[in-house]
Amino acid sequence: EIQFSTLTLKKQNLLICPVASIKILTGENKPIQAFVIPHSHMDVGWVYTIQESMHAYGANVYTSVTEELSKAGDRRFIAVEQEFFRLWWDTVATDSHRRQVRQLVKEGRFEFIIGGQVMHDEAVTDLDDEILQMTEGHGFLYETFGVRPQFSWHVDPFGASATTPVLFALAGFNAHLISRIDYDLKETMQKNKKLQFVWRGSPSLKAQQEIFTHTMDQFSYCTPSYLPFSNSSGFYWNGVALFPDPPKDGVYPNMSLPVTKDTVDAYAHTMVENIKQRAAWFRTNHVLWPWGCDKQFYNSSVQFNNMDPLMKYINQNSKELGVTVQYSTLSEYFQAIYKSNLTWDARGSEDFLPYSTEPYQAWTGFYASRNVLKGVARQASSQLHAAETLFTRYRISFPDGPVAKDWALGKLRALRWAVSEVQHHDGITGTESPKVADMYLQHLTQAMMGVEELLSVILLLTSGVYEAMEQHVIVYNPLAWNITNIINLTVTLANAAVFDDEGQPVPAQIQRSAHSNGTYDLFIMVELGGLQHRKYLIKFSETSCSGSAKCSWTYEAKRVLFERRSSRYRTRTGRRLLPVLNECYKLMFDQDTNLLHSITYLPEKTTVRMTQDFWEYHANGDVEAGPISDNYIFSASSSAVQAYKAVEMEIIPGKIVSEIRQYFYRWEGDKDYAYSITTRVPECFGTKVQCHRLEQTYSLGPLRLNTEVILRTSSSLKNNRTLYTDDNGYQMMKRPYRNFTSNTFARNYFPMVRAAYIEDDLSRLVLVSDRAHGVSSQANGQVEVMLHRRLWNNLPWNLGYNLTLNDSSVVRPTLWMMLGSVGATSKLYQREATELQHRPVCLLINLWQKEPRSSSVHSVVLPPNLHLLSFSIPGWNYSSNHDVHLSVDLHSEPDYGRVLLRIMHLFEEGEDPELSKPVTIDFKDVLKGIGEVKAMEERSLTGTWDVSSLQRWKWKTADNSETNKAFNVTISPKEIRTFFIHFSSKNL
Repeated sequence: EIQFSTLTLKKQNLLICPVASIKILTGENKPIQAFVIPHSHMDVGWVYTIQESMHAYGANVYTSVTEELSKAGDRRFIAVEQEFFRLWWDTVATDSHRRQVRQLVKEGRFEFIIGGQVMHDEAVTDLDDEILQMTEGHGFLYETFGVRPQFSWHVDPFGASATTPVLFALAGFNAHLISRIDYDLKETMQKNKKLQFVWRGSPSLKAQQEIFTHTMDQFSYCTPSYLPFSNSSGFYWNGVALFPDPPKDGVYPNMSLPVTKDTVDAYAHTMVENIKQRAAWFRTNHVLWPWGCDKQFYNSSVQFNNMDPLMKYINQNSKELGVTVQYSTLSEYFQAIYKSNLTWDARGSEDFLPYSTEPYQAWTGFYASRNVLKGVARQASSQLHAAETLFTRYRISFPDGPVAKDWALGKLRALRWAVSEVQHHDGITGTESPKVADMYLQHLTQAMMGVEELLSVILLLTSGVYEAMEQHVIVYNPLAWNITNIINLTVTLANAAVFDDEGQPVPAQIQRSAHSNGTYDLFIMVELGGLQHRKYLIKFSETSCSGSAKCSWTYEAKRVLFERRSSRYRTRTGRRLLPVLNECYKLMFDQDTNLLHSITYLPEKTTVRMTQDFWEYHANGDVEAGPISDNYIFSASSSAVQAYKAVEMEIIPGKIVSEIRQYFYRWEGDKDYAYSITTRVPECFGTKVQCHRLEQTYSLGPLRLNTEVILRTSSSLKNNRTLYTDDNGYQMMKRPYRNFTSNTFARNYFPMVRAAYIEDDLSRLVLVSDRAHGVSSQANGQVEVMLHRRLWNNLPWNLGYNLTLNDSSVVRPTLWMMLGSVGATSKLYQREATELQHRPVCLLINLWQKEPRSSSVHSVVLPPNLHLLSFSIPGWNYSSNHDVHLSVDLHSEPDYGRVLLRIMHLFEEGEDPELSKPVTIDFKDVLKGIGEVKAMEERSLTGTWDVSSLQRWKWKTADNSETNKAFNVTISPKEIRTFFIHFSSKNL
């Protein structure tokens, strides 16, 4: 019991209230109708690996549930995390089980909820990956059962994003369910019966994508475990799952007392009183009563054989008890709410972040936990996008080409699965045990290796040992924009010349690497059309080629080293300033501190004082000494302290890029630096290269124990501690600084998935990131980004599950920084964030055969405010016509002829005078460089609905604004539109 109760308190943070004297008045004295929803919350990872969970309980859940539902027609069950179900379906289920599931699904008694591979996190996940994992699950369910999930069950993510309801609405959902929001806000909403509302997650889409949202009450998704008449937990008759093996005798710890003639009345009154307590917090007499918790229903016969007589007893005494109960799916509950025909409050685009469970438990630490995993997950997502677009283009252009389509799709699906599973709310969050983090990394890296092989093969190349003095590189642009970019390759020789596929010299620069004395950084300026690749040749030389015509375009950059400076002299600033500038910026560095002093945005001649350095929050690890920080929670007892005593600097002036390297030493006499900042200032070559992005890469780690490290950027901007951060890379949220009676530092931290900025009347400072971080503005003009954490504490729960985050890794995240007026930066940051996410893919290869010239590949170019979000061949085999799909037995051969295309408008309504306008595009014209478009169907977000037949529920709201529902090829601000594209047979 102690084990179960502790687990429940940590995962659920239940607020237990007395229930003895509760009285409920319902309309017309109708009895309260309780919808008992059987479910099992199965984390795709967390403490145990997916394989361990499948072995210990996961497989038994679906086997036993299938068998028990088939025995009685009133029983129900909802299945949420598709990865476990798909593993069971493919590797465990018998033919008999499959037939039973198909029948139960057809009857509506076994219901798939959400339908994605996982219940994704909402704070640190990227839009691309949320859509991917949902598309993967929906495709499987529609192909296999002909069903399309229409409701969500987001009961465990740590806070709720405003992007999620938008995506669910676009996928065809009729209602959304959340649970984890601030404890004090939930208490207020309960008192005022405001736990249900219609959410308009996007300020631009407004009512067009509104969705009814149910917030779970304080008991969350677990059945209350307290039984006043017993020492056992309540309603968990199968007990608590055991690892590594299920007990052979079927006896698990913490099994509840059986329901007998001696206990049924006590059970009934306990259940009824809890139902009545919940009913007081909602407007209708319908109560959602979740029956289950983590890892439940692996022995469903025990569960149902005890609940059956209990529910029968309550219904037989419903007049006296004032309650009726019934097994229910989530759709049955929401249908009852919908039929109540009430008018609901409309909620705007505010989210529910950050999330706190009590005054000293702000769940803002996980925004930065396991930085390496967060980075690899985003790299994998970026590589997947590149491979999907390249394979799709290859299939259309060469349908009978030598690349085996089944082999290629298998490689893509392996990476789709790996990227999908890590989006789990105990995956990319960094809140899992070390062995589970290793599992995610292993799955990601193995799948990435397979896709890298696919990329090479599609480009008609073979890998091998290359000549030491000559190297080929293929550069692919995965964006549907023309780009001029600077790529960076690591090489071992100091002298090189670069040529394009026409033999012409290419501007390049070479210099000694910052991280290794034996390697060099080779910067190459590349120009690529949308979805185009080009070949470059690098010729190396043992001797310097200065003055040689063959390598006159390669600049050999030399470093200038500045003396190490003590932080004791920080007050001596502004006397000796050194400029580094390009056409956009003039950066001034202070030679007395070796720190940044100011930045001038040259087009507008505005100067902002600015300093960047590292600070540390020192975390408490002793529960006896006060609040702790752990994987989930950031709890700062005091403000951050400076993390260094001296700074060293070297500057490498260049003709392609100038580089400033700053090394921060913990103590003045240390040999090795603790942290570093490498800032790259691109040279512009006229207007080709984007000069407004300043690229910064940081090096941190291994950290000292119980240390949380931030990059602090202090500026002269008057932002009044107001910050803007993005929800999932989709939309920006205003984050005013708020004062709390306790834990103010931590409760003013927010997730930054792709972007954050501060601004005043004159200027805006923007940061865009290559992975998720925590970000805050703790003082006027300040932005601090939490980059890395290493923690240990003695909380028995954390020790028992190995969740103390003793992360000793070295991390090297990247941020791009921009400065300018609000108008200037509004035109840039969405596109810059997208370009950082989808940088050119570089493949070093040995050419063994002549390759067709890349210039023959036509570019695909979208307007600057539109982004090609997806261009892939999903492979799911189902008819676009729902009636046809249900009436025929389709063969299992993947469909290689249907292309899924998504277009996203990057701008909010009114954000920019021109770029915020709707855009009309002609798909035949846009895609003519790939092939001839024969047909086009507009689909729901995950592709399973024809939008013309998608009729989502309309809810009465206090604000009944109407929205134009017409569908055409005009993409309005913040719209994401999904299409199936079919090319003519001569292409495919």
